Amino acid sequence: MKKWLHQLRWKLFISHLIIVLMAYVVLLAASSVLASLGLTGFAPLTLGSAAAETGQLGASAANAALELKEQVQSVIQQALLISGFAALAASVVVSLFVSRRIVEPIQTLSHVSRRLAQGFYRERTSIQADDEIAQLAQSVNQLADTLDQTERRRLALLADVTHELRTPLATIGGYMEGLVDGVVSANPATFNLILRETRRLQRLIEDLELLSRVEAGQLPVVARAIDLRPVLEAQIAQFEPLFSSNQVNLCLDAPEHLPQVWADPDRVAQVVINILANAYRYTPSGGTVTVQVRADDHEVRVAIIDTGIGIDAEHLPHLFERFYRVDKSRARNSGGSGIGLAIARHLIYTQGGEIWAESDGIGKGSRFIFTLPLAPQMAVVRVESVTTADVA
Repeated sequence: MKKWLHQLRWKLFISHLIIVLMAYVVLLAASSVLASLGLTGFAPLTLGSAAAETGQLGASAANAALELKEQVQSVIQQALLISGFAALAASVVVSLFVSRRIVEPIQTLSHVSRRLAQGFYRERTSIQADDEIAQLAQSVNQLADTLDQTERRRLALLADVTHELRTPLATIGGYMEGLVDGVVSANPATFNLILRETRRLQRLIEDLELLSRVEAGQLPVVARAIDLRPVLEAQIAQFEPLFSSNQVNLCLDAPEHLPQVWADPDRVAQVVINILANAYRYTPSGGTVTVQVRADDHEVRVAIIDTGIGIDAEHLPHLFERFYRVDKSRARNSGGSGIGLAIARHLIYTQGGEIWAESDGIGKGSRFIFTLPLAPQMAVVRVESVTTADVA
């Protein structure tokens, strides 16, 4: 009962109902007062002796009845006229009060939205109510928070890109100046170091270009019905020598017969490569990395589980942000550029799946999980098989 009274539609309905009731009350009161005042001095109607004998009214009695009728009509007209103006005044007062309660919050929202459009993302509304306008104000505040966070991420992205580009360029520039001044000897080791920094810079630029294309929706994703197991086996075979050299066991845990998924095999392979590269980087020697695959009636879930260093819970929601690193020192040996997981997230979302990370804490490993939808015909077949089993 209390909840619907706070809704705007019911507030407007009740205000209109109050206006109508006030009009009725004013009309009845004015009619009663004017009728009593207008008929007070009028003599009561009586029958004369002749009329009593003949049963007919005299001429004076007929005139009195006519005057009474005209008097009643005049009183009613005056009552309607006065009560109409009174009801109109009451309606104006109530309408102004109600419209003020509605228009002022809307004007506030309009002002805040204009400020947001001008780039002032710290603007907020402070409407204290619990109706639809308050819900709209809350949505505007949430939008402002999102825009503010986006702006902060944009500035952070510019700072991160500047830092990522400055480091290899500074290294290359320093060695080139040393070669020119003769301070650094021109030997293969120096040239290999410069070449390594150049390739690192090239990879960063390629990752940034790929990320921008993915976020802009310009990267072609051709989803079709595919078998997921061969895609995973190919990537595991590619990473096996690298993991073996670090004495890390890489294995696949998947059923022999998996339902087909609706995905792009090249993009899925790219996602697996990015996650496996992180698993290799953060899993020490003697550890294990398992690619686990499970299927249900709607999707296939792929979990890449490692026994590495683990991740604090505070970092889990931010792992898929651009340039985000758990290690704030930005050491090259502690992580990549921080773009691979952001690319993986966009690629999975584009294919209709979800991706997230889990960890039980430092030293307890981590799990990177993504889902892919079943191919349409496979979904129908699995649903029909489940229904048949239930009936049986």
